[in-house]
Amino acid sequence: MNNNKPKIGLALGSGGARGLAHIGILKVLEKHDIKIDYIAGSSIGAIIGGFYASGSDVERIEKFALGANRRSIFSLIDLKLKCGLIGGKKIEELIDAKLKVKEFENCKIPFSAVATDLKTGEVVLFDKGDLTSAIRASISIPLVFKPMELDGRILADGGLSEPVPVKTVREMGADIVIAVNLDGYICSENWTSRWFVIADNSFSILRHHLALSGTRSADIVIDVGLGQDYWYEFINGRDKIEAGERVMEENIIRLQELIEKGVEEK
Repeated sequence: MNNNKPKIGLALGSGGARGLAHIGILKVLEKHDIKIDYIAGSSIGAIIGGFYASGSDVERIEKFALGANRRSIFSLIDLKLKCGLIGGKKIEELIDAKLKVKEFENCKIPFSAVATDLKTGEVVLFDKGDLTSAIRASISIPLVFKPMELDGRILADGGLSEPVPVKTVREMGADIVIAVNLDGYICSENWTSRWFVIADNSFSILRHHLALSGTRSADIVIDVGLGQDYWYEFINGRDKIEAGERVMEENIIRLQELIEKGVEEK
């Protein structure tokens, strides 16, 4: 082992189904024997990052993602219609079943999940205790999922406060931070005056600018250009995984140069 190797942190951003691109990112990093020392994830980034950090190999995660179909997705919907369309209990059970370990402390790679306190607007970081509840909190998209109540807080999607958790993974100890931004686009080009399109575009604009601000301190920013792929399109995710692979390959030489430079400086 090279003790002079800089520590590499991976900040996996929020973005719903576009986050399947994270799998492609991980595949390319493994292909080039680049070891990740820290992972922080927000929303879908917390799911993919949590699975990987807990010890699931990327092939297993990819198989699980590509196995999604309409029947399996609808089976996870437990309608509540109070504080959110989906209660989230079934999804929480699925996450728990797929994790290789159940506690942050037992992860193979140090991991943090990001959520948002709906009462205060604060970023809430999880790096200790139960993995499942932390990931469930991080994915709680407002109005879609019922918020998670935990330790007196009302917790919702991490993308509301830190859509790309660069600051978090840097503070974990990373020397080099790779930020995976799924909000590089601004909004849908298929503009209509329908209320839900206006609401979706408004939210996308806010996320775009928040993600742009958050990634400025990253060493490498991976902008996954998935454009109009909607956050809920989890079926047939191969194109999203391949998009992640392509853009990571485009940045791999730059990453290797940063690692080499870091070794020399140490």
